[in-house]
Amino acid sequence: MDKKFNIFSFFSGAGFLDLGFELSGGFNVVYVNEFHKAFNDVYKYARERMHIAPPVYGHHVEDITQIIASDELEELKSQVSASKAETLTGIVGGPPCPDFSVAGKNRGKEGENGKLSGTYVSLICETLPDFFLFENVKGLYRTAKHREFFEHLKSKLIKAGYVMTEQLINSIEFGAPQDRDRIILVGFRKDIAKLLHLPYKGSELLDFDWEKNKIFSRDALSLPWPKTSPYNEDVPTEMPDGIIKELTVQYWWEKNDVLNHPNANMYFQPRAGLYRFQSKEEGDDAKKCYKRLHRWRYSPTVAYGNNEVHIHPYKPRRISVAEALALQSLPKEFELPTTMTLTDAFKTIGNGVPYMAALGIAKNILDFISSHNP
Repeated sequence: MDKKFNIFSFFSGAGFLDLGFELSGGFNVVYVNEFHKAFNDVYKYARERMHIAPPVYGHHVEDITQIIASDELEELKSQVSASKAETLTGIVGGPPCPDFSVAGKNRGKEGENGKLSGTYVSLICETLPDFFLFENVKGLYRTAKHREFFEHLKSKLIKAGYVMTEQLINSIEFGAPQDRDRIILVGFRKDIAKLLHLPYKGSELLDFDWEKNKIFSRDALSLPWPKTSPYNEDVPTEMPDGIIKELTVQYWWEKNDVLNHPNANMYFQPRAGLYRFQSKEEGDDAKKCYKRLHRWRYSPTVAYGNNEVHIHPYKPRRISVAEALALQSLPKEFELPTTMTLTDAFKTIGNGVPYMAALGIAKNILDFISSHNP
């Protein structure tokens, strides 16, 4: 199948998930929805510089709940139908997830963000795209009280005619230098599965190869990574044996030339002196706040809410926007506007799906379809 497929994107943020689909070579993003204007501004800004065409159905800076409760739903359904008449069409998105995160609010389906997962699934059931992708934190999958809600969402999708497959993935597996677990749920409408000869049994999509575009095993997390090292400002150190260079902070910072990146000088200045930036050992990330990264190790989850702060391994400061983008495995050509606030910049970076994970998942979907439609 040579024609590119269309994507309607929700909770798009700065568009890291969408970029993976776009640069996989098989998808066009035709519709973008994001509630925060500052994040949508990043989306547009970055793509202009990467020469990626804007979505033909436009950018929609609004709450998804307003769409589903208004006449806009009919317009969206019409747009999805028109797209489906041209090519295979999907909806992708990762609803805000702190309500399912133990490290976050943990309020579950009753939290304001938790409710958005239900709204997103309702939107899929109303518009009936050919396929969908749902991304969320592992707490929705692994925590008993949240897993019940996850199964309820799946039952709605089954009732709407979808067959599905799911996996708890880690970004490390796709080559991103970050320990980040996420549940990914992929579904195809049953009639489309039949049309494309995609095997399924009951509500389960069969033969979807989750491993196809993974670069490393999850076992990479168990390698003899360095724990902590004395903090020495700007002192080079040798890479230890027995680790994977391509999964280290240092590798990605060099790969993305972060010191010469347009966002290199965007970082918070210390307010309370330099002591905590100079006294903490390299790699000491034991506490929730002020985790010092290790240059020869992967990063903890890139999340900059709830007082999480990542400190540079060998400089007395927080990491920069350019450095955070590299930890999210983005191409070095991806830029944020230098005029945006640091708070918005780090929030939209932390909210995003690591680009390499998004790219691998998009390729898995393409390979699944093409393997049954040679």
